[in-house]
Amino acid sequence: QVQLVESGGGLVQPGGSLRLSCAASGRIFSIYVMGWYRQAPGKQRELVAAITGGGSTNYADSVKGRFTISRDNAKNTVYLQMNSLKPEDTAVYYCNAHPPSVGSWGQGTQVTVSS
Repeated sequence: QVQLVESGGGLVQPGGSLRLSCAASGRIFSIYVMGWYRQAPGKQRELVAAITGGGSTNYADSVKGRFTISRDNAKNTVYLQMNSLKPEDTAVYYCNAHPPSVGSWGQGTQVTVSS
């Protein structure tokens, strides 16, 4: 199973920015479609962005135009640049393959958007 470690979360004001990182190991990273997921309290985990090995991307409507997913296959790392953050973006953010591997969920990183 791939090991995934998320980092970069924190507390930011509305309108602020964060850059999340996901470091992967244990598998051939470049062949996987990777995604960022988030889960807010009391809600289901949802996919917010995905990227193919070749760099094609898709975004949930709620984050389109504000978030950018990218990957550096040489570093086995996926990034999520989050701009114009809103309180509704508050959640624990996870990375995983898309579709996700059940055994590969990491600890996630908390993003809190609040004034």
